Amino acid sequence: MKAKATLKQIAKELNVSVSTVSKALNDSPEISELTKVRIKEYAKLKNYKPNVIGLNLKNRSTKTIGVIIPNILNSFFAKVFSGIEKYAEENGYNVIICISNESLKKEVNTLEMLSNGTIDGFILSVSEEAQKLNEYNHFKEIINEGTPIVMFDRIAEEIDCDKVIVDDFDSALYATQHLIDAGCKKIALFSSVDNLSVGKLRTDGYLKALEKNNIAIDDNLILRTNSEEELKERAEILFSNNTIDGIFALDEDDSVIALRISLKKGYEIPEKLSIIGFADGILASRRLSPSLTTVSQHGPEIGEAAAKLLIDRLESKDEKLPYKTTVIKTELRLRESTK
Repeated sequence: MKAKATLKQIAKELNVSVSTVSKALNDSPEISELTKVRIKEYAKLKNYKPNVIGLNLKNRSTKTIGVIIPNILNSFFAKVFSGIEKYAEENGYNVIICISNESLKKEVNTLEMLSNGTIDGFILSVSEEAQKLNEYNHFKEIINEGTPIVMFDRIAEEIDCDKVIVDDFDSALYATQHLIDAGCKKIALFSSVDNLSVGKLRTDGYLKALEKNNIAIDDNLILRTNSEEELKERAEILFSNNTIDGIFALDEDDSVIALRISLKKGYEIPEKLSIIGFADGILASRRLSPSLTTVSQHGPEIGEAAAKLLIDRLESKDEKLPYKTTVIKTELRLRESTK
């Protein structure tokens, strides 16, 4: 079957803008006859078929929002999506959800596929690979073409768009301070998310808490990795060579690793070792014993705030509406893993 060309592909091949291609194919008087003929002939040659949904996007709304999340198995993203869907439905919008699986290529392909008229705007959390490579041009291109984006949790500071974040730095500082106030002096950091913007902010908060309390930073206790497998291996070594009385884990999976290895090594929790994790999933609160003290990010609130920012922008008549960053406050939920 012969592949169908897209507006972007035609624009790239002819070295013109997507807008020029669109106007030429729609016989706009803004485009010269010579350019129109050139573009139409090339489009016919390449088997281009217009996306009916996407025709005249500025004057037509699909009332559909595209949501791209990095990991469907992460309970935090599931909670955020529930908030997005709730607010969208209340305001007459449908939602399409896609999973990037932490892949830059899949993130780019999804944006290209849906931005051709299927949706009005995107809500997304940046993939791990995009953050690792610091590659964000695909977001700039989508925004420049007139499709708005709202980023949440993992964001790209370099991209001008609406954003919803939690106070990662302050939350980590507060959580670490809670361990210190409970008498912990040798507090380990468990992180398998060091590639991510949120991981770096949480690490900085942990380090700041130690500094504020004049606790010397021990690099042997700081496990900054990019995978759970590496974290497990280094945690085994840490417990074999060090005595610790506290752990701050930077996401839910890291928290589970910390708790399970601690129990395997014979630590009494919380009498001899206190643990705080980031993200308040079902595992932490209901399925682990002892239950974990966690920093709750209020996922549904993040989702609702992101959907509100996007819908407000889509329905605003102000084409120069300033971008906003909404900060959602976290909450430390105390359970059995801390004194």
